[in-house]
Amino acid sequence: MSDTKQFIGKNVLVSGASGGIGQAIARAFSTEGANLALQYHTNRPEALEGELREGSGKYITVKADLTEDGFEAGLFKEIAAELGAVDILINCAASQDVSGFENMSASDFSRMMQMNVGGVFALSKLFASQLLARNSNAAIVNISSIEGSRPARGHGHYASSKAALEMLTKAMALEYGSSGLRVNAVAPGLISRAGIEEQWPDGVSRWKAQCPLECLGTPQDVADAVLFLASPQARWISGSVLTVDGGMSAGPGW
Repeated sequence: MSDTKQFIGKNVLVSGASGGIGQAIARAFSTEGANLALQYHTNRPEALEGELREGSGKYITVKADLTEDGFEAGLFKEIAAELGAVDILINCAASQDVSGFENMSASDFSRMMQMNVGGVFALSKLFASQLLARNSNAAIVNISSIEGSRPARGHGHYASSKAALEMLTKAMALEYGSSGLRVNAVAPGLISRAGIEEQWPDGVSRWKAQCPLECLGTPQDVADAVLFLASPQARWISGSVLTVDGGMSAGPGW
Protein backbone atom coordinates (compact mmCIF):
# COMPACT_ATOMS: atom_id res chain seq x y z
CA MET A 1 0.00 0.00 0.00
CA SER A 2 1.12 3.61 -0.42
CA ASP A 3 2.42 5.87 2.36
CA THR A 4 -0.88 7.77 2.30
CA LYS A 5 -3.66 6.15 4.28
CA GLN A 6 -6.30 5.16 1.74
CA PHE A 7 -9.31 4.42 3.93
CA ILE A 8 -9.53 7.45 6.20
CA GLY A 9 -13.18 8.10 7.02
CA LYS A 10 -14.34 4.82 5.46
CA ASN A 11 -16.53 2.48 7.50
CA VAL A 12 -15.51 -1.14 7.01
CA LEU A 13 -17.58 -4.10 8.20
CA VAL A 14 -15.54 -7.26 8.80
CA SER A 15 -17.58 -10.37 9.52
CA GLY A 16 -15.80 -13.14 11.38
CA ALA A 17 -13.53 -10.63 13.10
CA SER A 18 -12.64 -13.01 15.93
CA GLY A 19 -10.71 -15.41 13.67
CA GLY A 20 -7.05 -15.07 12.78
CA ILE A 21 -7.67 -13.86 9.24
CA GLY A 22 -10.51 -11.58 10.30
CA GLN A 23 -8.36 -9.95 12.96
CA ALA A 24 -5.50 -9.41 10.51
CA ILE A 25 -7.89 -7.79 8.04
CA ALA A 26 -9.29 -5.51 10.74
CA ARG A 27 -5.80 -4.45 11.83
CA ALA A 28 -4.80 -3.75 8.24
CA PHE A 29 -7.79 -1.49 7.60
CA SER A 30 -7.27 0.26 10.93
CA THR A 31 -3.67 1.00 9.98
CA GLU A 32 -4.98 2.51 6.76
CA GLY A 33 -7.28 4.88 8.66
CA ALA A 34 -10.64 3.08 8.48
CA ASN A 35 -13.39 2.93 11.07
CA LEU A 36 -14.32 -0.66 11.84
CA ALA A 37 -17.42 -2.69 12.56
CA LEU A 38 -16.35 -6.08 13.91
CA GLN A 39 -18.91 -8.89 13.73
CA TYR A 40 -18.47 -12.02 15.85
CA HIS A 41 -20.72 -14.87 16.93
CA THR A 42 -19.35 -16.61 20.04
CA ASN A 43 -15.79 -15.43 20.72
CA ARG A 44 -15.54 -11.69 21.24
CA PRO A 45 -12.21 -10.38 19.87
CA GLU A 46 -11.21 -8.66 23.11
CA ALA A 47 -7.48 -8.54 22.36
CA LEU A 48 -8.18 -6.89 19.02
CA GLU A 49 -10.48 -4.39 20.71
CA GLY A 50 -7.67 -3.49 23.07
CA GLU A 51 -5.36 -2.79 20.15
CA LEU A 52 -7.96 -0.68 18.37
CA ARG A 53 -8.52 1.48 21.47
CA GLU A 54 -4.95 2.68 21.04
CA GLY A 55 -5.57 3.73 17.44
CA SER A 56 -7.08 6.88 16.02
CA GLY A 57 -10.07 5.32 14.25
CA LYS A 58 -13.47 4.39 15.62
CA TYR A 59 -14.71 0.85 16.03
CA ILE A 60 -17.78 -1.07 17.13
CA THR A 61 -18.06 -4.75 18.02
CA VAL A 62 -21.36 -6.46 17.22
CA LYS A 63 -22.52 -9.97 18.09
CA ALA A 64 -24.63 -11.63 15.40
CA ASP A 65 -25.50 -15.14 14.25
CA LEU A 66 -25.19 -15.17 10.46
CA THR A 67 -27.42 -18.24 10.20
CA GLU A 68 -30.48 -16.53 11.71
CA ASP A 69 -33.16 -15.20 9.39
CA GLY A 70 -33.06 -11.42 9.17
CA PHE A 71 -29.89 -11.00 11.23
CA GLU A 72 -28.50 -8.46 8.77
CA ALA A 73 -31.10 -5.78 9.47
CA GLY A 74 -30.24 -5.53 13.15
CA LEU A 75 -26.52 -5.69 12.44
CA PHE A 76 -26.56 -2.80 9.97
CA LYS A 77 -28.90 -0.78 12.19
CA GLU A 78 -26.50 -1.05 15.13
CA ILE A 79 -23.53 -0.10 12.97
CA ALA A 80 -25.35 2.88 11.46
CA ALA A 81 -26.20 4.20 14.92
CA GLU A 82 -22.54 4.17 15.98
CA LEU A 83 -20.51 4.73 12.81
CA GLY A 84 -22.88 5.61 9.99
CA ALA A 85 -23.29 3.78 6.68
CA VAL A 86 -20.93 0.97 5.72
CA ASP A 87 -18.63 1.73 2.76
CA ILE A 88 -16.74 -1.56 2.44
CA LEU A 89 -17.90 -5.07 3.31
CA ILE A 90 -15.47 -7.89 4.03
CA ASN A 91 -17.19 -11.28 4.30
CA CYS A 92 -14.74 -13.35 6.33
CA ALA A 93 -16.99 -15.34 8.67
CA ALA A 94 -17.03 -19.04 7.84
CA SER A 95 -17.55 -22.49 9.29
CA GLN A 96 -15.13 -25.34 8.61
CA ASP A 97 -15.45 -28.76 10.13
CA VAL A 98 -14.29 -32.16 8.94
CA SER A 99 -16.77 -34.83 7.89
CA GLY A 100 -16.90 -37.39 5.11
CA PHE A 101 -20.11 -37.61 3.11
CA GLU A 102 -20.86 -41.02 4.63
CA ASN A 103 -21.23 -39.46 8.08
CA MET A 104 -22.66 -36.12 6.93
CA SER A 105 -26.34 -35.35 7.44
CA ALA A 106 -28.46 -33.12 5.24
CA SER A 107 -28.62 -30.61 8.07
CA ASP A 108 -24.80 -30.62 8.37
CA PHE A 109 -24.54 -29.74 4.69
CA SER A 110 -27.28 -27.10 4.92
CA ARG A 111 -25.68 -25.41 7.94
CA MET A 112 -22.37 -25.15 6.14
CA MET A 113 -23.99 -23.62 3.07
CA GLN A 114 -26.08 -21.21 5.14
CA MET A 115 -23.08 -19.99 7.11
CA ASN A 116 -20.58 -19.74 4.27
CA VAL A 117 -22.90 -18.65 1.45
CA GLY A 118 -26.27 -17.64 2.88
CA GLY A 119 -24.74 -15.21 5.38
CA VAL A 120 -22.66 -13.60 2.66
CA PHE A 121 -25.71 -13.28 0.44
CA ALA A 122 -27.77 -11.61 3.17
CA LEU A 123 -25.07 -9.15 4.21
CA SER A 124 -24.11 -8.29 0.64
CA LYS A 125 -27.67 -7.79 -0.59
CA LEU A 126 -28.55 -5.37 2.21
CA PHE A 127 -25.21 -3.59 1.88
CA ALA A 128 -25.75 -3.12 -1.85
CA SER A 129 -29.30 -1.85 -1.40
CA GLN A 130 -28.14 0.77 1.09
CA LEU A 131 -25.28 2.19 -0.93
CA LEU A 132 -26.45 2.08 -4.52
CA ALA A 133 -26.29 5.57 -6.04
CA ARG A 134 -24.55 6.78 -2.87
CA ASN A 135 -20.98 5.48 -3.13
CA SER A 136 -19.38 4.84 -6.51
CA ASN A 137 -16.22 3.43 -4.89
CA ALA A 138 -17.86 0.79 -2.71
CA ALA A 139 -16.42 -2.71 -2.55
CA ILE A 140 -17.18 -6.18 -1.27
CA VAL A 141 -14.37 -8.70 -0.72
CA ASN A 142 -15.32 -12.29 0.10
CA ILE A 143 -12.89 -14.73 1.72
CA SER A 144 -13.02 -17.99 -0.19
CA SER A 145 -10.46 -20.83 -0.26
CA ILE A 146 -8.43 -22.78 -2.79
CA GLU A 147 -10.75 -25.62 -1.79
CA GLY A 148 -13.38 -23.87 -3.86
CA SER A 149 -11.71 -25.50 -6.86
CA ARG A 150 -9.60 -28.25 -5.22
CA PRO A 151 -11.48 -30.11 -2.47
CA ALA A 152 -9.79 -32.04 0.32
CA ARG A 153 -11.09 -35.28 1.81
CA GLY A 154 -13.55 -34.66 4.58
CA HIS A 155 -14.12 -31.10 3.40
CA GLY A 156 -16.75 -31.79 0.75
CA HIS A 157 -19.40 -29.52 2.24
CA TYR A 158 -16.86 -26.78 2.98
CA ALA A 159 -15.37 -26.97 -0.53
CA SER A 160 -18.85 -26.90 -2.06
CA SER A 161 -19.71 -23.79 -0.07
CA LYS A 162 -16.56 -22.00 -1.23
CA ALA A 163 -17.21 -22.93 -4.86
CA ALA A 164 -20.70 -21.47 -4.47
CA LEU A 165 -19.24 -18.36 -2.82
CA GLU A 166 -16.95 -17.75 -5.77
CA MET A 167 -19.85 -17.99 -8.21
CA LEU A 168 -21.90 -15.68 -5.97
CA THR A 169 -18.99 -13.23 -6.11
CA LYS A 170 -19.03 -13.22 -9.90
CA ALA A 171 -22.83 -12.99 -10.11
CA MET A 172 -22.96 -10.02 -7.76
CA ALA A 173 -20.16 -8.31 -9.66
CA LEU A 174 -22.17 -8.74 -12.85
CA GLU A 175 -25.41 -7.36 -11.45
CA TYR A 176 -24.07 -4.53 -9.29
CA GLY A 177 -21.25 -3.28 -11.49
CA SER A 178 -23.32 -0.62 -13.23
CA SER A 179 -23.95 0.96 -9.83
CA GLY A 180 -20.24 1.26 -9.08
CA LEU A 181 -20.05 -1.64 -6.63
CA ARG A 182 -17.06 -3.92 -7.13
CA VAL A 183 -17.21 -7.50 -5.81
CA ASN A 184 -14.15 -9.73 -5.58
CA ALA A 185 -12.85 -12.66 -3.55
CA VAL A 186 -9.57 -13.85 -2.08
CA ALA A 187 -8.87 -17.61 -2.05
CA PRO A 188 -6.18 -18.44 0.53
CA GLY A 189 -4.21 -21.64 0.74
CA LEU A 190 -3.02 -23.16 4.02
CA ILE A 191 -2.64 -20.35 6.55
CA SER A 192 -0.47 -20.63 9.64
CA ARG A 193 -2.05 -20.50 13.08
CA ALA A 194 -0.86 -21.25 16.59
CA GLY A 195 -0.26 -24.98 17.06
CA ILE A 196 -0.93 -26.07 13.49
CA GLU A 197 2.43 -27.83 13.07
CA GLU A 198 1.89 -29.83 16.26
CA GLN A 199 -1.74 -30.61 15.47
CA TRP A 200 -1.26 -31.56 11.83
CA PRO A 201 2.44 -32.29 11.18
CA ASP A 202 1.82 -34.52 8.16
CA GLY A 203 -0.36 -31.98 6.37
CA VAL A 204 2.01 -29.09 7.05
CA SER A 205 4.96 -31.16 5.88
CA ARG A 206 3.20 -32.17 2.65
CA TRP A 207 2.19 -28.55 2.01
CA LYS A 208 5.73 -27.23 2.42
CA ALA A 209 7.11 -29.97 0.20
CA GLN A 210 4.73 -29.16 -2.66
CA CYS A 211 4.33 -25.40 -2.32
CA PRO A 212 6.63 -23.48 -4.71
CA LEU A 213 7.39 -20.88 -2.00
CA GLU A 214 7.92 -23.71 0.53
CA CYS A 215 5.95 -22.15 3.37
CA LEU A 216 2.50 -21.64 4.83
CA GLY A 217 0.77 -18.32 4.39
CA THR A 218 0.04 -15.88 7.18
CA PRO A 219 -3.14 -13.98 8.02
CA GLN A 220 -1.30 -10.81 6.98
CA ASP A 221 -0.75 -12.26 3.50
CA VAL A 222 -4.51 -12.54 3.12
CA ALA A 223 -5.14 -9.11 4.67
CA ASP A 224 -2.78 -7.43 2.21
CA ALA A 225 -4.64 -9.00 -0.72
CA VAL A 226 -7.97 -7.83 0.73
CA LEU A 227 -6.66 -4.28 1.18
CA PHE A 228 -5.59 -4.21 -2.46
CA LEU A 229 -8.95 -5.41 -3.78
CA ALA A 230 -10.82 -2.88 -1.64
CA SER A 231 -8.50 -0.01 -2.59
CA PRO A 232 -8.60 2.50 -5.46
CA GLN A 233 -5.71 0.62 -7.11
CA ALA A 234 -8.20 -2.15 -7.89
CA ARG A 235 -10.76 0.24 -9.36
CA TRP A 236 -11.10 -1.79 -12.59
CA ILE A 237 -11.12 -5.21 -10.96
CA SER A 238 -14.45 -6.88 -10.26
CA GLY A 239 -15.72 -10.44 -10.38
CA SER A 240 -12.22 -11.81 -9.78
CA VAL A 241 -10.92 -14.43 -7.35
CA LEU A 242 -7.36 -13.67 -6.24
CA THR A 243 -5.54 -16.84 -5.20
CA VAL A 244 -3.11 -16.36 -2.30
CA ASP A 245 -1.43 -19.73 -1.80
CA GLY A 246 2.32 -19.42 -2.33
CA GLY A 247 2.01 -20.85 -5.82
CA MET A 248 0.42 -24.15 -4.75
CA SER A 249 -2.29 -23.94 -7.40
CA ALA A 250 0.39 -23.79 -10.10
CA GLY A 251 1.33 -27.40 -9.39
CA PRO A 252 -0.38 -30.81 -9.43
CA GLY A 253 -1.45 -30.72 -5.77
CA TRP A 254 -0.33 -31.84 -2.34
